Amino acid sequence: MGVIKLDVATSYSSPLLLPTASRLPHKSLSFVSTFSPSKHAPFPGCQIEVRRRGRRGLSKIYCSTNAGQLDETSLAVKEKSVSVILLAGGKGKRMGASMPKQYLPLLGQPIALYSFYTFSRMSEVKEIVVVCDPSYQDVFEDAKENILVDVKFALPGKERQDSVYSGFQAVDLSSELVCIHDSARPLVFTEDIEKTSAQITFSGEHKRRMLFLRMVSKNILMVLKDGWLNGAAVLGVPVKATIKEANKESFVVRTLNRKTLWEMQTPQVIKPELLRKGFELVNRECLEVTDDVSIVEHLKHPVFITEGSYTNIKVTTPDDLLLAERILNL
Repeated sequence: MGVIKLDVATSYSSPLLLPTASRLPHKSLSFVSTFSPSKHAPFPGCQIEVRRRGRRGLSKIYCSTNAGQLDETSLAVKEKSVSVILLAGGKGKRMGASMPKQYLPLLGQPIALYSFYTFSRMSEVKEIVVVCDPSYQDVFEDAKENILVDVKFALPGKERQDSVYSGFQAVDLSSELVCIHDSARPLVFTEDIEKTSAQITFSGEHKRRMLFLRMVSKNILMVLKDGWLNGAAVLGVPVKATIKEANKESFVVRTLNRKTLWEMQTPQVIKPELLRKGFELVNRECLEVTDDVSIVEHLKHPVFITEGSYTNIKVTTPDDLLLAERILNL
């Protein structure tokens, strides 16, 4: 995953989770304090007030509406309307293990099954399309008896975008959102997740003690809602470190403004029609992308960043595996 630079920093406060300025439809706001509420109000009866306040001089957008003028159901992601593409076909060479990193045990359970179970217990999810090598399908096949969503399989491609495209071909045509997640990110949950253990049969003969997630991640629900409202959304966290741009000779060119930089994570949520148009453009022009919402960015469609958690790490190295174990043991 890469880093995205934003032109305007805004935040939003609303009990109904209404759109922020960057979520407002089809308008790029160079100066937040000058936009016209009448032109940008996202819903009928919505009154917008801009207050420049808070640390870093952020502009907060407050939206209020009279009772009865806004249907809350229009903001909710419907049950059984989301198709999850779970990417589990990577080689994981940096881990230096005998198998791909996503199948290594994390407290006795394959890493890929953590997010697999998390999504399978969400009422919004209708199916999970697992993109993996056929030799590892049994990992998910053996877990199917414990879940209530449909499970499909697709073959991985040479590059990430090829694997996403392969999974996208298997998605149910009636789905309203596509949620793409890297199976090497097992910790896509918040501190209120309840941990329980269960007995799950593997390969029809071995019983192993498993740790699974019973409660749905607040972050996933937020990014699903943001994807529904904006067409495309991605989990991300503000960059902590100083980021410098360098030339080919390793000399510093400039220091980037950390206040506008975000580190991208997954899930990344996109409406199917947008993803389809994006793939048509990317494939036609032979473009390479390193994350999924970049496909939509090539359409010049706005992508909203949902602030996630720093614990949503990608397990890439042995150190990451140790860190994930420690987080789960907190």
